Amino acid sequence: MKVVVHVDGGARGNPGPAAAAAVISSPDGEVLLERSELLGQTTNNVAEYRALLLGLREAQALGASEVEVVGDSELVCKQVSGLYKVKHEAMKPLHREARSALSRFSSWSFRTVPRAENAHADALVNAALDGDPT
Repeated sequence: MKVVVHVDGGARGNPGPAAAAAVISSPDGEVLLERSELLGQTTNNVAEYRALLLGLREAQALGASEVEVVGDSELVCKQVSGLYKVKHEAMKPLHREARSALSRFSSWSFRTVPRAENAHADALVNAALDGDPT
């Protein structure tokens, strides 16, 4: 089963209070699941990675074998895809965890979109930060 996983993470301040969110849908757009979680105090980049990990964990729990990840973090996308090196020591464990999680799928892709095209996941992040986690 193939799913599309929209992910977003955000911190209010950098670092600051942060949250991660994922919206999993079928390839034709039917929303199958949405989740968000508060992360405490962290940076925006850590929140973006945590959103990716949340989305991959939930996709695997749904039984997905293929994932198309969609997010608005060019840094995370290019690091996970191998186009950028991970230089920051604190990001290396998250990168390894993400690559390990992706390896559990028969195929995966990751693409970046403008924030407006990731509005559902972005709204979940803001709702979580405002005290309404999903």
